Amino acid sequence: MRIVGVDTGGTFTDFVLFEDGRVRVHKVLSTPTDPARAILQGLADLGIDRTVDVVVHGSTVATNAVLEHKGARTGLITTAGFRDVLEIGRQNRPKLYDLRQQKPPPLVPRELRLEVTERLDERGGVLVPLDQESVRAAIDRLQQAGVESVAVCLLFSFANPEHERIVAEAAERAGFFVSASHVVLPEFREYERTSTVALNAYVGPLMARYLSRLEQSLPRQTTVRIMQSNGGTISAATAGREAARTLLSGPAAGVVGAAYVAEASGFRRVISFDMGGTSTDVSLIDGAPTQTTEGKIGPYPMRLPMLDIHTVGAGGGSIAWFDAGGALRVGPLSTGADPGPAAYGRGGSEPTVSDANVVLGRLVPDAFLGGTMRLDAERARLAVRKIAERLGSSAEAAALGIVQIANANMEAAIRVISVERGYDPRDFTLVAFGGAGPLHACELAERLRIPRVLVPTTPGVLSALGMLATDIVKDYARTVMLRPDGRLEQIEPAFGALEERAMSELSAEGIAPGAIRLERFLDLRYVGQSYELTVPFEGSVASTVAAFHQVHERRYGYADEEEPVEVVNVRLRATGLISKPALERQPEPSPWRPEPSEKRPVTFEQAGEPMTCTAALYQRDRLGPGAVIAGPAIVTQYDTTTVLPPGWAARVDAVGNLIAERDTTGRESDDAR
Repeated sequence: MRIVGVDTGGTFTDFVLFEDGRVRVHKVLSTPTDPARAILQGLADLGIDRTVDVVVHGSTVATNAVLEHKGARTGLITTAGFRDVLEIGRQNRPKLYDLRQQKPPPLVPRELRLEVTERLDERGGVLVPLDQESVRAAIDRLQQAGVESVAVCLLFSFANPEHERIVAEAAERAGFFVSASHVVLPEFREYERTSTVALNAYVGPLMARYLSRLEQSLPRQTTVRIMQSNGGTISAATAGREAARTLLSGPAAGVVGAAYVAEASGFRRVISFDMGGTSTDVSLIDGAPTQTTEGKIGPYPMRLPMLDIHTVGAGGGSIAWFDAGGALRVGPLSTGADPGPAAYGRGGSEPTVSDANVVLGRLVPDAFLGGTMRLDAERARLAVRKIAERLGSSAEAAALGIVQIANANMEAAIRVISVERGYDPRDFTLVAFGGAGPLHACELAERLRIPRVLVPTTPGVLSALGMLATDIVKDYARTVMLRPDGRLEQIEPAFGALEERAMSELSAEGIAPGAIRLERFLDLRYVGQSYELTVPFEGSVASTVAAFHQVHERRYGYADEEEPVEVVNVRLRATGLISKPALERQPEPSPWRPEPSEKRPVTFEQAGEPMTCTAALYQRDRLGPGAVIAGPAIVTQYDTTTVLPPGWAARVDAVGNLIAERDTTGRESDDAR
């Protein structure tokens, strides 16, 4: 069977082909105007365009539509009196004292947010019957306005979806693409639910058309699965209806890939570190990737389940600059791929993190992208010299400062998903990937006292590899809002209804009952709290509440077992287990020391000052299992460069992963002494 993982990025579209137990990788330039063209070209380059069995695809179509405000013309139908929920929001001010800040425009303008007469109470009881004439009037107005997609979000429809179902069916008959909240997100919190269903309606038609074109271009026997933000996949048909579930599919695939390659090397507690050209994504994996339901796409809240990924504006293209107080800053503004850093020689002149790494000797000009693109070291030095002149320092000292500030930004991001969540980074392994991750990983690990760094065999296409390691996953939820003195026996029927739906939908996707795994969760909070924690259901409410106290203690530093606990939502995660490619494992011989291809000067920091030493240069494809190298060293390969500072040593394990650790033997390469 031929299975291909395809990750569409801003510059490249990455392919990982798994066939007959072997993995092949490939890259082609992306085609943003029609991402399917790059996919078809890549499949043709691999020689499988007419014979591929399964394509697992991480798409940026939905994400880009939101960020660029290029989604479908969307209308909203809601309960009378609630048309402005999208605009009012939570009234949070991201910059509390900035009197000039502007709120981002809602995805649905006010003239396209229409009301219908109806009202339910918080338990779903009918207070005001649905007025059919108001429904017809709203649909007529949206048709006259040229709306393509309609979001339907009525008050308390999560408790009783009947009114909302009637409105949604009427809108479908009128020819609209319809997104109803009782299908997409049947949970309380009116603003977040409305925002999520509006996002889904905004991107749904684009995603549905794109996937339809892609499927029609592929052989009839090819199955297309789409990566979700929650770390699982869904069918193309489901992704077309619920496109908001794919908004973070690329970063999620990277986290799954990090967990996959780390487990192959025997590590289950890891922190994924994906550093690209513009941003860095980090996530904590404690046996399994961490989940959350609180996220944003741009300024818009989204409550669908997703992996807990924290992103900062720190990448190879991040620009170094001075703020009004004269302090050196790095990012979040980036040069992007065009013109890119000054070292790219495409007209860029601003000093970036990549330019700093060139000046420090860590990026080898002749070895960038496997030698297919030569970096201009002189242009990089000229750009960094602008910073050096302002600081009154050497170019090397300025470059070192740029790298250290970028590292500090990424260190803060890792602390958010570890220390601030109650986890000690010293208990984890840092999995570094992306084009720039392995450049900074060892220094970053040292700052956080993370004991080891793992660099996968193909770090630049790890997201595409992660797509081949994903199961089919569906998340379901229902708000129950039960107090301790309430009818807790309602929880079991709520789980039962969700499980029946899950079994039906996974069976429709061809998953055998024996390959379906169901996991139950409860959203719990102390009575009076505004937000809840998701805790695995322990078989009874009492035992789950006991576990909640422990989770609350770890997250917030306190717990009170005397306080009453409220059950807010029941959640179900249904997983359709699929076979995954096994990474090729070779016999691991006795440790051996390879000969470097050359030696070159590289600058590091020692006692706050630049220290230039001679580093050994190795090519990754010549480091087989058992190879051991000592820092300072640089390892080059087509899709990234790995930097091993003085005092670090690395080995290649049986699956080809590079494992770097602090060298406790005190041994360094001969040239470093």
